[in-house]
Amino acid sequence: MPVARLVEQPSRVLVSGGSYAGLSVALNLLDLCNGLPSRFTGEKAAPDTSKQVPLEITIVDERDGFYHLIGTPLAFASTEYATKAWTLFQDIPALQTPAFKFVRGSITGVDSEKKFATIAEHGSQRDVQIPYDYFVAATGLRREAPAAPQTLSKKQYIVETTNHIRTAQAATEGVIVVGAGAVGIEIAAELKLLMPDVNVTLIHSRSKLLSSEPLPDEFKDRALQLVHEAGVRTILGVRVVDTIENKTSGSEVLLSDGRRVKADLVINAVSKFHPTTTYLPSTVLDDDGYVKITPSLQFNSDIPNAYYHHATGDIVSWSGIKRCGTAMHQGLYTAANIHQKMLANIRNITPVYKELASDIPPMMGLAVGTQAASYGPPDNSVSSGEDVMQMFFGNDLGFTICWNYMHLGDAPFKVEPTFFAPEEDCRLTQSLASEPICA
Repeated sequence: MPVARLVEQPSRVLVSGGSYAGLSVALNLLDLCNGLPSRFTGEKAAPDTSKQVPLEITIVDERDGFYHLIGTPLAFASTEYATKAWTLFQDIPALQTPAFKFVRGSITGVDSEKKFATIAEHGSQRDVQIPYDYFVAATGLRREAPAAPQTLSKKQYIVETTNHIRTAQAATEGVIVVGAGAVGIEIAAELKLLMPDVNVTLIHSRSKLLSSEPLPDEFKDRALQLVHEAGVRTILGVRVVDTIENKTSGSEVLLSDGRRVKADLVINAVSKFHPTTTYLPSTVLDDDGYVKITPSLQFNSDIPNAYYHHATGDIVSWSGIKRCGTAMHQGLYTAANIHQKMLANIRNITPVYKELASDIPPMMGLAVGTQAASYGPPDNSVSSGEDVMQMFFGNDLGFTICWNYMHLGDAPFKVEPTFFAPEEDCRLTQSLASEPICA
Protein backbone atom coordinates (compact mmCIF):
# COMPACT_ATOMS: atom_id res chain seq x y z
CA MET A 1 0.00 0.00 0.00
CA PRO A 2 1.45 3.41 -0.92
CA VAL A 3 2.54 5.68 1.87
CA ALA A 4 0.72 9.00 2.11
CA ARG A 5 2.98 12.01 1.74
CA LEU A 6 2.55 15.73 1.70
CA VAL A 7 2.93 17.44 -1.63
CA GLU A 8 2.51 21.01 -2.65
CA GLN A 9 -0.54 21.95 -4.70
CA PRO A 10 0.36 23.34 -8.12
CA SER A 11 -0.28 27.03 -8.67
CA ARG A 12 -2.85 27.31 -11.44
CA VAL A 13 -2.22 29.99 -14.05
CA LEU A 14 -4.69 30.73 -16.84
CA VAL A 15 -3.19 32.54 -19.84
CA SER A 16 -5.69 33.84 -22.36
CA GLY A 17 -3.85 34.09 -25.68
CA GLY A 18 -1.11 31.97 -27.23
CA SER A 19 0.86 34.48 -29.28
CA TYR A 20 4.05 36.40 -28.46
CA ALA A 21 2.92 37.79 -25.09
CA GLY A 22 1.01 34.73 -23.89
CA LEU A 23 3.72 32.22 -24.78
CA SER A 24 6.36 34.49 -23.26
CA VAL A 25 4.47 34.50 -19.97
CA ALA A 26 3.98 30.73 -19.99
CA LEU A 27 7.50 29.72 -20.99
CA ASN A 28 9.36 32.16 -18.75
CA LEU A 29 7.11 31.27 -15.83
CA LEU A 30 7.85 27.59 -16.43
CA ASP A 31 11.57 28.34 -16.23
CA LEU A 32 11.23 30.36 -13.04
CA CYS A 33 9.02 27.77 -11.37
CA ASN A 34 11.63 25.15 -12.23
CA GLY A 35 14.13 27.24 -10.28
CA LEU A 36 15.93 28.29 -13.46
CA PRO A 37 16.75 31.70 -14.91
CA SER A 38 14.09 32.85 -17.35
CA ARG A 39 14.95 31.90 -20.92
CA PHE A 40 15.05 35.49 -22.13
CA THR A 41 18.06 36.27 -19.92
CA GLY A 42 20.27 33.73 -21.71
CA GLU A 43 21.75 32.74 -18.36
CA LYS A 44 22.56 29.14 -17.46
CA ALA A 45 22.42 27.86 -13.89
CA ALA A 46 21.58 24.77 -11.89
CA PRO A 47 18.01 24.64 -10.54
CA ASP A 48 17.50 26.62 -7.34
CA THR A 49 15.12 24.51 -5.25
CA SER A 50 14.19 27.49 -3.07
CA LYS A 51 12.55 29.09 -6.13
CA GLN A 52 10.74 26.03 -7.44
CA VAL A 53 6.96 26.14 -7.49
CA PRO A 54 4.72 23.32 -8.78
CA LEU A 55 2.86 24.76 -11.73
CA GLU A 56 -0.11 24.15 -14.00
CA ILE A 57 -0.62 26.56 -16.90
CA THR A 58 -3.72 26.52 -19.09
CA ILE A 59 -3.39 28.42 -22.36
CA VAL A 60 -6.60 29.37 -24.14
CA ASP A 61 -6.49 30.43 -27.78
CA GLU A 62 -8.88 30.52 -30.73
CA ARG A 63 -6.17 29.25 -33.07
CA ASP A 64 -4.77 25.74 -33.12
CA GLY A 65 -1.18 26.96 -33.15
CA PHE A 66 1.31 29.78 -32.84
CA TYR A 67 1.14 32.18 -35.77
CA HIS A 68 4.09 34.46 -36.51
CA LEU A 69 2.10 37.63 -37.08
CA ILE A 70 5.11 39.67 -38.18
CA GLY A 71 5.47 37.36 -41.17
CA THR A 72 1.97 38.00 -42.53
CA PRO A 73 3.12 40.04 -45.58
CA LEU A 74 5.41 37.20 -46.63
CA ALA A 75 2.91 34.46 -45.74
CA PHE A 76 0.44 36.01 -48.21
CA ALA A 77 3.08 36.07 -50.94
CA SER A 78 4.83 32.69 -50.51
CA THR A 79 3.10 29.33 -50.06
CA GLU A 80 6.31 27.82 -48.70
CA TYR A 81 6.65 30.49 -46.04
CA ALA A 82 2.95 30.38 -45.18
CA THR A 83 3.36 26.78 -44.01
CA LYS A 84 6.32 27.76 -41.86
CA ALA A 85 4.67 30.78 -40.24
CA TRP A 86 1.94 28.75 -38.49
CA THR A 87 3.07 26.00 -36.10
CA LEU A 88 0.54 23.77 -34.39
CA PHE A 89 0.87 23.93 -30.61
CA GLN A 90 1.36 20.16 -30.57
CA ASP A 91 4.39 20.55 -32.85
CA ILE A 92 6.25 23.07 -30.67
CA PRO A 93 8.81 21.13 -28.56
CA ALA A 94 8.99 23.72 -25.76
CA LEU A 95 5.29 23.26 -25.00
CA GLN A 96 5.35 19.48 -24.67
CA THR A 97 5.20 19.19 -20.89
CA PRO A 98 2.47 18.09 -18.45
CA ALA A 99 2.70 21.56 -16.93
CA PHE A 100 0.89 22.98 -20.00
CA LYS A 101 -2.68 22.37 -21.04
CA PHE A 102 -4.22 23.89 -24.16
CA VAL A 103 -7.86 24.74 -24.62
CA ARG A 104 -8.94 25.84 -28.07
CA GLY A 105 -11.74 28.32 -27.73
CA SER A 106 -12.76 31.87 -26.90
CA ILE A 107 -12.81 33.28 -23.41
CA THR A 108 -16.21 34.87 -22.82
CA GLY A 109 -16.06 35.98 -19.20
CA VAL A 110 -13.89 36.34 -16.12
CA ASP A 111 -15.20 36.16 -12.55
CA SER A 112 -12.40 37.81 -10.61
CA GLU A 113 -14.07 37.28 -7.24
CA LYS A 114 -14.50 33.52 -7.61
CA LYS A 115 -11.41 33.29 -9.83
CA PHE A 116 -12.69 31.32 -12.79
CA ALA A 117 -13.01 32.04 -16.50
CA THR A 118 -15.72 30.89 -18.90
CA ILE A 119 -14.55 29.46 -22.21
CA ALA A 120 -16.60 28.77 -25.33
CA GLU A 121 -14.88 25.64 -26.59
CA HIS A 122 -14.15 25.42 -30.29
CA GLY A 123 -16.22 22.82 -32.11
CA SER A 124 -18.77 22.34 -29.34
CA GLN A 125 -21.90 24.06 -28.12
CA ARG A 126 -20.84 24.08 -24.49
CA ASP A 127 -19.09 26.52 -22.22
CA VAL A 128 -16.54 25.36 -19.69
CA GLN A 129 -15.41 27.09 -16.53
CA ILE A 130 -11.71 26.99 -15.68
CA PRO A 131 -10.59 27.92 -12.15
CA TYR A 132 -7.29 29.66 -11.63
CA ASP A 133 -5.03 31.18 -9.00
CA TYR A 134 -3.50 33.74 -11.38
CA PHE A 135 -4.96 35.13 -14.60
CA VAL A 136 -3.19 36.73 -17.56
CA ALA A 137 -5.02 38.54 -20.37
CA ALA A 138 -2.85 38.34 -23.49
CA THR A 139 -5.40 38.11 -26.31
CA GLY A 140 -3.96 41.07 -28.21
CA LEU A 141 -5.75 42.95 -30.97
CA ARG A 142 -8.39 41.78 -33.41
CA ARG A 143 -6.88 42.64 -36.78
CA GLU A 144 -8.77 42.59 -40.04
CA ALA A 145 -7.36 41.23 -43.29
CA PRO A 146 -4.74 41.65 -44.61
CA ALA A 147 -2.97 42.47 -41.33
CA ALA A 148 -3.72 38.96 -40.04
CA PRO A 149 -5.32 35.74 -41.30
CA GLN A 150 -9.04 35.53 -40.66
CA THR A 151 -9.06 31.75 -40.33
CA LEU A 152 -8.40 30.00 -37.02
CA SER A 153 -6.89 26.66 -38.06
CA LYS A 154 -3.70 25.99 -39.96
CA LYS A 155 -5.58 23.95 -42.54
CA GLN A 156 -8.00 26.79 -43.30
CA TYR A 157 -5.20 29.34 -43.20
CA ILE A 158 -3.24 27.48 -45.89
CA VAL A 159 -6.32 27.64 -48.12
CA GLU A 160 -6.71 31.37 -47.35
CA THR A 161 -3.11 32.25 -48.17
CA THR A 162 -2.96 29.98 -51.23
CA ASN A 163 -6.03 31.59 -52.77
CA HIS A 164 -4.61 35.05 -52.14
CA ILE A 165 -1.25 34.17 -53.68
CA ARG A 166 -2.84 32.67 -56.79
CA THR A 167 -4.94 35.79 -57.29
CA ALA A 168 -1.87 38.02 -56.98
CA GLN A 169 0.17 35.87 -59.37
CA ALA A 170 -2.58 36.12 -61.99
CA ALA A 171 -2.91 39.91 -61.68
CA THR A 172 -1.93 40.96 -65.19
CA GLU A 173 -3.36 44.43 -64.54
CA GLY A 174 -1.35 44.64 -61.34
CA VAL A 175 -2.01 44.85 -57.61
CA ILE A 176 -3.03 47.95 -55.66
CA VAL A 177 -2.34 48.18 -51.92
CA VAL A 178 -4.35 50.90 -50.19
CA GLY A 179 -2.80 52.31 -47.02
CA ALA A 180 0.89 52.91 -46.39
CA GLY A 181 1.17 52.00 -42.76
CA ALA A 182 3.71 49.36 -41.80
CA VAL A 183 1.43 46.53 -42.94
CA GLY A 184 0.66 48.08 -46.32
CA ILE A 185 4.30 48.90 -47.01
CA GLU A 186 5.49 45.40 -46.17
CA ILE A 187 2.69 43.72 -48.13
CA ALA A 188 3.48 45.75 -51.25
CA ALA A 189 7.22 45.13 -50.95
CA GLU A 190 6.90 41.37 -50.34
CA LEU A 191 4.55 40.94 -53.30
CA LYS A 192 6.96 42.79 -55.58
CA LEU A 193 9.93 40.82 -54.25
CA LEU A 194 8.28 37.44 -54.75
CA MET A 195 6.41 38.38 -57.93
CA PRO A 196 8.73 40.78 -59.79
CA ASP A 197 6.66 40.67 -62.99
CA VAL A 198 3.53 41.95 -61.21
CA ASN A 199 3.02 45.71 -61.10
CA VAL A 200 2.44 46.77 -57.48
CA THR A 201 1.11 50.22 -56.58
CA LEU A 202 0.90 51.60 -53.03
CA ILE A 203 -1.72 54.32 -52.52
CA HIS A 204 -1.81 56.50 -49.40
CA SER A 205 -4.05 59.43 -48.54
CA ARG A 206 -1.28 61.46 -46.89
CA SER A 207 1.91 62.90 -48.34
CA LYS A 208 4.07 60.84 -45.96
CA LEU A 209 4.12 57.11 -45.41
CA LEU A 210 3.43 55.85 -41.87
CA SER A 211 1.44 59.05 -41.28
CA SER A 212 -0.32 57.74 -38.15
CA GLU A 213 2.91 56.75 -36.38
CA PRO A 214 4.83 59.10 -34.02
CA LEU A 215 8.03 58.73 -36.04
CA PRO A 216 10.35 61.39 -37.48
CA ASP A 217 10.01 62.49 -41.09
CA GLU A 218 13.51 61.18 -41.77
CA PHE A 219 12.31 57.64 -41.08
CA LYS A 220 9.17 58.08 -43.18
CA ASP A 221 11.20 59.50 -46.07
CA ARG A 222 13.65 56.60 -45.82
CA ALA A 223 10.75 54.17 -45.94
CA LEU A 224 9.53 55.80 -49.16
CA GLN A 225 13.01 55.55 -50.64
CA LEU A 226 13.17 51.83 -49.85
CA VAL A 227 9.69 51.28 -51.29
CA HIS A 228 10.79 52.80 -54.58
CA GLU A 229 14.04 50.83 -54.57
CA ALA A 230 11.93 47.69 -54.13
CA GLY A 231 10.15 48.49 -57.39
CA VAL A 232 6.82 49.52 -55.88
CA ARG A 233 5.04 52.49 -57.46
CA THR A 234 3.44 55.01 -55.07
CA ILE A 235 0.53 57.43 -55.32
CA LEU A 236 0.45 59.77 -52.32
CA GLY A 237 -1.81 62.52 -51.07
CA VAL A 238 -5.03 61.21 -52.60
CA ARG A 239 -7.84 59.11 -51.19
CA VAL A 240 -9.47 56.07 -52.69
CA VAL A 241 -13.07 57.15 -53.26
CA ASP A 242 -14.42 53.91 -54.67
CA THR A 243 -13.40 50.53 -55.98
CA ILE A 244 -15.35 49.36 -59.02
CA GLU A 245 -15.24 45.64 -59.68
CA ASN A 246 -15.62 44.65 -63.32
CA LYS A 247 -16.68 41.10 -64.05
CA THR A 248 -14.41 40.74 -67.06
CA SER A 249 -11.52 43.13 -66.47
CA GLY A 250 -10.58 43.13 -62.79
CA SER A 251 -11.12 46.25 -60.70
CA GLU A 252 -10.77 49.98 -61.11
CA VAL A 253 -9.88 52.30 -58.24
CA LEU A 254 -11.33 55.81 -58.34
CA LEU A 255 -9.11 58.41 -56.64
CA SER A 256 -10.13 61.72 -55.06
CA ASP A 257 -8.28 63.68 -57.77
CA GLY A 258 -10.36 62.02 -60.49
CA ARG A 259 -7.79 59.49 -61.65
CA ARG A 260 -8.73 55.87 -62.25
CA VAL A 261 -6.23 53.08 -61.71
CA LYS A 262 -6.82 49.53 -62.95
CA ALA A 263 -5.82 46.42 -61.05
CA ASP A 264 -6.80 42.77 -60.83
CA LEU A 265 -6.35 42.74 -57.05
CA VAL A 266 -7.03 45.55 -54.58
CA ILE A 267 -5.77 45.01 -51.02
CA ASN A 268 -7.17 47.33 -48.36
CA ALA A 269 -4.36 47.72 -45.82
CA VAL A 270 -5.83 50.69 -43.96
CA SER A 271 -5.29 49.76 -40.31
CA LYS A 272 -8.39 48.39 -38.62
CA PHE A 273 -7.93 46.77 -35.23
CA HIS A 274 -9.36 46.79 -31.73
CA PRO A 275 -8.41 45.16 -28.43
CA THR A 276 -10.05 41.82 -27.65
CA THR A 277 -11.28 42.68 -24.18
CA THR A 278 -15.05 42.15 -24.24
CA TYR A 279 -14.66 39.25 -21.79
CA LEU A 280 -13.25 41.53 -19.08
CA PRO A 281 -15.18 43.77 -16.66
CA SER A 282 -15.61 47.24 -18.14
CA THR A 283 -14.08 48.82 -15.04
CA VAL A 284 -10.63 47.44 -15.92
CA LEU A 285 -10.66 49.04 -19.39
CA ASP A 286 -9.88 52.53 -20.64
CA ASP A 287 -12.13 54.42 -23.04
CA ASP A 288 -10.61 52.63 -26.05
CA GLY A 289 -11.02 49.15 -24.59
CA TYR A 290 -7.42 48.56 -23.52
CA VAL A 291 -6.64 47.09 -20.10
CA LYS A 292 -5.50 49.57 -17.48
CA ILE A 293 -2.41 48.20 -15.74
CA THR A 294 0.09 49.18 -13.08
CA PRO A 295 3.80 49.25 -14.02
CA SER A 296 4.01 45.65 -12.76
CA LEU A 297 1.32 44.65 -15.32
CA GLN A 298 -1.30 43.93 -12.67
CA PHE A 299 -4.85 45.15 -13.34
CA ASN A 300 -5.09 48.78 -12.26
CA SER A 301 -8.59 48.43 -10.90
CA ASP A 302 -10.54 47.91 -7.70
CA ILE A 303 -12.17 44.70 -8.92
CA PRO A 304 -12.03 41.80 -6.44
CA ASN A 305 -8.66 40.02 -6.44
CA ALA A 306 -7.01 42.50 -8.80
CA TYR A 307 -3.71 41.37 -7.24
CA TYR A 308 -4.06 38.02 -9.05
CA HIS A 309 -5.01 39.45 -12.45
CA HIS A 310 -2.56 40.67 -15.09
CA ALA A 311 -2.51 41.84 -18.70
CA THR A 312 0.34 41.96 -21.17
CA GLY A 313 1.12 42.66 -24.82
CA ASP A 314 -0.93 44.65 -27.32
CA ILE A 315 -4.00 44.47 -25.09
CA VAL A 316 -2.64 46.87 -22.45
CA SER A 317 -3.04 50.61 -22.17
CA TRP A 318 0.58 51.74 -22.11
CA SER A 319 2.94 54.02 -24.00
CA GLY A 320 4.89 52.95 -27.07
CA ILE A 321 4.11 51.49 -30.48
CA LYS A 322 2.55 48.01 -30.39
CA ARG A 323 5.38 45.63 -31.29
CA CYS A 324 6.24 41.96 -31.02
CA GLY A 325 9.39 42.76 -29.03
CA THR A 326 7.40 44.81 -26.54
CA ALA A 327 4.86 42.01 -26.15
CA MET A 328 7.56 39.46 -25.35
CA HIS A 329 9.30 41.87 -22.96
CA GLN A 330 6.06 42.48 -21.10
CA GLY A 331 5.44 38.74 -21.03
CA LEU A 332 8.77 38.23 -19.28
CA TYR A 333 7.95 40.88 -16.68
CA THR A 334 4.50 39.38 -16.10
CA ALA A 335 5.99 35.93 -15.56
CA ALA A 336 8.63 37.25 -13.15
CA ASN A 337 6.05 39.16 -11.12
CA ILE A 338 3.62 36.24 -10.89
CA HIS A 339 6.52 34.04 -9.75
CA GLN A 340 7.33 36.58 -7.04
CA LYS A 341 3.71 36.47 -5.87
CA MET A 342 3.83 32.68 -5.78
CA LEU A 343 6.98 32.73 -3.67
CA ALA A 344 5.44 35.33 -1.38
CA ASN A 345 2.46 33.04 -0.85
CA ILE A 346 4.43 29.83 -0.43
CA ARG A 347 7.76 30.94 1.06
CA ASN A 348 6.59 34.14 2.76
CA ILE A 349 9.16 36.29 0.94
CA THR A 350 8.72 39.98 0.21
CA PRO A 351 8.03 40.17 -3.55
CA VAL A 352 10.22 42.36 -5.73
CA TYR A 353 8.50 43.31 -8.98
CA LYS A 354 9.82 44.21 -12.40
CA GLU A 355 8.16 47.41 -13.62
CA LEU A 356 7.67 48.92 -17.06
CA ALA A 357 9.10 52.32 -17.87
CA SER A 358 6.32 54.90 -17.80
CA ASP A 359 7.23 56.56 -21.08
CA ILE A 360 8.35 54.12 -23.76
CA PRO A 361 9.72 56.01 -26.78
CA PRO A 362 8.56 55.22 -30.33
CA MET A 363 10.65 52.65 -32.17
CA MET A 364 10.17 50.57 -35.28
CA GLY A 365 11.80 48.07 -37.58
CA LEU A 366 10.29 48.04 -41.08
CA ALA A 367 10.98 45.33 -43.67
CA VAL A 368 10.90 46.55 -47.27
CA GLY A 369 11.84 43.84 -49.75
CA THR A 370 15.50 42.93 -49.32
CA GLN A 371 16.17 45.93 -47.06
CA ALA A 372 14.85 47.27 -43.78
CA ALA A 373 14.75 50.57 -41.94
CA SER A 374 15.01 51.06 -38.20
CA TYR A 375 14.50 53.86 -35.71
CA GLY A 376 14.68 53.97 -31.94
CA PRO A 377 16.84 54.18 -28.83
CA PRO A 378 19.48 54.55 -27.68
CA ASP A 379 20.52 57.21 -30.21
CA ASN A 380 17.20 57.62 -32.07
CA SER A 381 18.96 57.47 -35.41
CA VAL A 382 17.56 56.15 -38.69
CA SER A 383 19.35 53.21 -40.29
CA SER A 384 18.56 51.19 -43.38
CA GLY A 385 19.98 48.59 -45.71
CA GLU A 386 20.35 44.86 -46.16
CA ASP A 387 22.42 44.64 -42.97
CA VAL A 388 19.54 46.19 -41.03
CA MET A 389 17.23 43.61 -42.60
CA GLN A 390 19.44 40.79 -41.35
CA MET A 391 19.71 42.30 -37.88
CA PHE A 392 15.98 42.84 -37.35
CA PHE A 393 14.33 40.21 -39.54
CA GLY A 394 16.89 37.70 -40.84
CA ASN A 395 15.79 35.85 -43.98
CA ASP A 396 12.24 35.04 -42.85
CA LEU A 397 10.70 38.24 -41.47
CA GLY A 398 11.81 37.45 -37.95
CA PHE A 399 10.40 33.93 -37.62
CA THR A 400 13.71 32.29 -36.71
CA ILE A 401 14.68 35.21 -34.47
CA CYS A 402 11.44 34.94 -32.46
CA TRP A 403 11.47 31.12 -32.46
CA ASN A 404 15.00 31.03 -31.08
CA TYR A 405 14.45 33.88 -28.62
CA MET A 406 11.52 32.03 -27.05
CA HIS A 407 13.43 28.72 -27.35
CA LEU A 408 10.37 27.13 -28.93
CA GLY A 409 12.49 24.35 -30.40
CA ASP A 410 13.97 23.32 -27.05
CA ALA A 411 12.44 20.48 -25.05
CA PRO A 412 11.34 21.50 -21.54
CA PHE A 413 13.93 21.15 -18.79
CA LYS A 414 13.19 18.30 -16.40
CA VAL A 415 13.61 18.78 -12.66
CA GLU A 416 12.95 16.53 -9.71
CA PRO A 417 9.81 17.46 -7.76
CA THR A 418 10.46 19.14 -4.43
CA PHE A 419 8.59 18.16 -1.28
CA PHE A 420 8.17 20.35 1.77
CA ALA A 421 7.60 19.84 5.47
CA PRO A 422 4.20 21.08 6.72
CA GLU A 423 5.68 23.93 8.74
CA GLU A 424 7.34 25.31 5.60
CA ASP A 425 4.22 25.60 3.51
CA CYS A 426 0.62 26.36 4.33
CA ARG A 427 -0.62 25.15 0.89
CA LEU A 428 0.13 21.44 1.28
CA THR A 429 -2.36 18.67 0.65
CA GLN A 430 -2.13 14.97 1.34
CA SER A 431 -1.78 12.73 -1.71
CA LEU A 432 -1.22 9.04 -2.35
CA ALA A 433 -0.10 9.20 -5.95
CA SER A 434 0.03 12.69 -7.34
CA GLU A 435 3.30 14.51 -7.91
CA PRO A 436 3.73 18.24 -8.37
CA ILE A 437 4.09 19.25 -11.99
CA CYS A 438 7.30 21.21 -12.40
CA ALA A 439 8.49 20.50 -15.93
